[in-house]
Amino acid sequence: MSQNKLPDGWNEEKVRRVLAHYEEQTEDEILAEDEAGIESSETVMNVPHDLVPKVRELIAKRQG
Repeated sequence: MSQNKLPDGWNEEKVRRVLAHYEEQTEDEILAEDEAGIESSETVMNVPHDLVPKVRELIAKRQG
């Protein structure tokens, strides 16, 4: 069995802590965290995989 490669700075203990954090959240805490991550000037939506590069390009042009 092969080991998964973790991002730099991550180890098994950090992964366990992150998992525990999300597994222990209440529905209200989950909703509050989701809402805190969205600015009022943004929209969250599903985008077909094949269109993601084009959407990223458009966002980069707008920000640049």
